[in-house]
Amino acid sequence: MSRGQTETLDEKHQRLLEAFVLRARRVEEHSLAADWDALVELTRMSINVRVDRGEVRISYELPPEEVVESAAARIRPILLEQEDCFHMKALSALGYICRAAPQDAAWIRAARAEWRTRASPSTRDESGYWVMVADTSTGEERDLDAHGLAMAWIYGDVVHHDPERRKEGDTFGLRDRFRAAVPLVAWAMVGTIELLNFIRALNEAGMLKLRQEVFDEQVALKSTAWEERAEMYYAPIGAQPPSLASSPMPEGWLPLSKASDLSVFRHRIAGQLLRARAR
Repeated sequence: MSRGQTETLDEKHQRLLEAFVLRARRVEEHSLAADWDALVELTRMSINVRVDRGEVRISYELPPEEVVESAAARIRPILLEQEDCFHMKALSALGYICRAAPQDAAWIRAARAEWRTRASPSTRDESGYWVMVADTSTGEERDLDAHGLAMAWIYGDVVHHDPERRKEGDTFGLRDRFRAAVPLVAWAMVGTIELLNFIRALNEAGMLKLRQEVFDEQVALKSTAWEERAEMYYAPIGAQPPSLASSPMPEGWLPLSKASDLSVFRHRIAGQLLRARAR
């Protein structure tokens, strides 16, 4: 569809659902989702308590921060209202399409209510818990709920360097911010994958008409080492480049072969730019 054309309501719903499917499948491919039970357990924020000789000690067992950080990067567009793949936009599109199917409509309403509570809680009770700290030297006291701490980690430590988020969460330290973020990231992943599977079921039942490509297209790399057949050409710096991928190579371009002098690919700063093995 060109920019000048008017999008129908059905086309808009399909566009938003297809955008969600593509991003949700990338979330589904994340390593944290490989063990579903473990991912669900992370949403519950378990705390281990040990009493030793009258002293209470608490401990946490969480995934490495960089693993949760990469998961947060994959889930972030689904949390943002301005993105086409925003979770609530997908639910709204489904709500319109399934308005005449009571059972499906009820599931969508429940999912929408749960998303609002977990992703954007309006009270401390909905947030789950809050942390209070006091500086005994200055008398200053601060408190912040779990959602505020989680947002301080996501937008202050990870995907942005938001000064307001950092100022709000700095008092509590990185560990408190990360500890609060893990259940939110895990829950958002669970909710996203569950909605993705719901969309899959509706599409297979014929209630949706999404393009098959959005379910088949590669969305994440499982391996970052591969080999593929290719034709390579090279030319001196300043040579005219080909105008199109299918165009004949302009004058001065030579095909790479066993006889090619690879010393022309040496750069004084970057070193050897191209290494070849002849067979």
